[in-house]
Amino acid sequence: MPIDYRQEAPQLLLDFLSYHETIKAHSQRTVDEYFLDLRNFFRYLKQTRDPALRDVPMDQVSIRDVDRDLIASVTLTDIYGYMTYLSRDRVLHQNSQRSEKGLNAASRARKLATIRSFYGYLCNKVHVLEENPVKDMDSPKLKKTLPRYLTLEESMVLLDSVDGPNRERDYCILTLFLNCGLRISELIGLNRSDIQGEALHVLGKGNKVRIVYLNEACQAALEQYLAVRRPITGRDEDALFLSQQNRRISRSMVHALVKRHLLEAGLDSTHYSSHKLRHTAATLMLQNGVDVKAVQEVLGHEHLNTTEIYTHIDNEALRVAARANPLSRVKPKGKIDE
Repeated sequence: MPIDYRQEAPQLLLDFLSYHETIKAHSQRTVDEYFLDLRNFFRYLKQTRDPALRDVPMDQVSIRDVDRDLIASVTLTDIYGYMTYLSRDRVLHQNSQRSEKGLNAASRARKLATIRSFYGYLCNKVHVLEENPVKDMDSPKLKKTLPRYLTLEESMVLLDSVDGPNRERDYCILTLFLNCGLRISELIGLNRSDIQGEALHVLGKGNKVRIVYLNEACQAALEQYLAVRRPITGRDEDALFLSQQNRRISRSMVHALVKRHLLEAGLDSTHYSSHKLRHTAATLMLQNGVDVKAVQEVLGHEHLNTTEIYTHIDNEALRVAARANPLSRVKPKGKIDE
């Protein structure tokens, strides 16, 4: 359910969030996450500074009275203290009495990035502050992991196993994920009018529209699905993918159907998701000779280094290098003791 931050945010925070929503054209979901991050930070700050709030549950601490003086008083020590709190004491699942504590490095890095963005806005955009306490702070070191992806054979097994009352719709969704590398937000936002011949107009991050060309498999899957798609009227009449209730398909429904079909295909649904299908599309393109800059355009990555992580997966050049070593064919003599 969307959050109405306008009811809880003090003016400087409200201005910052409005700037990102109206000027930077960030999605409402992204802006809501900014608000939650900053609300949690200022709740923590108020609790650590005011002994009267120590025993008050954090979710009951209001930030409506956070003003310029409080914001300007934040020091690097406060930020380090907050990072320690996130690492050790922050409850992972707020509504669970059995939840573990401590956020991982990636979650802490995202929250720090929000605080850095907020202070950068105050210093560089509206010039409310002169000193940025987060300016020289390093982000938490992230463990580098390669994206998980399905092999070509697993992808074909997944598509071949699709069945059920929404077979055409689900098959089309999986085909677009695996061939076009769409984000889930991009897929659920698709309209029938976005299909223009062999091209698909995709609304990506920051409201940037890109053209994704549809191969034969995508065109065939769309044609098959559109032949059985129910005509509806109302707000969602142009939505490409519909739920059983004749509404635009939701994010949670797409997650659920991807998990279900992975399970039915005999694949580990705990390791894969709709986003992993995006990884699969990128990896298969690069493995089959597509230039990395072309893949960047297809995926809608702003920076090339985001795309280049896929070039480290199953790199055939590394296999060739291993085989080229003159010792690569030397085998042990006799039987190895077990």
